[in-house]
Amino acid sequence: MEYHFTNDKPIYVQLVDYFKIQIIAGLRPEGSRVESVRDLAVEAKVNPNTMQKALSELEREGLVKTERTSGRFITDDKEKIAKMREEIAGVEIETFIKKMQSLGFSKKEIKKLIDEYEAE
Repeated sequence: MEYHFTNDKPIYVQLVDYFKIQIIAGLRPEGSRVESVRDLAVEAKVNPNTMQKALSELEREGLVKTERTSGRFITDDKEKIAKMREEIAGVEIETFIKKMQSLGFSKKEIKKLIDEYEAE
């Protein structure tokens, strides 16, 4: 897996976002085991404390669960994953619409552009 970090937000937040995308895309399937903090940190080239913070946030959000003797696992709650997928889609759509409006497009024009793009 390829990690690309930017300077616009903390690395642990970017890691949380990265894992969320991995989960909703099915690249980290429901119920699958999460690698160790140390292994993930080495892979991402980040401090283990940063990775721990990201995984703790995912756990707080209910996307990852810890089983005492077995490690961490991706949630098997299909509804939670579906809800997260819709939330992320909503944020992306809102961002897109705001960007297009800043370029001078009305919502009607944006819809027309999308319809034309789909028709191609």
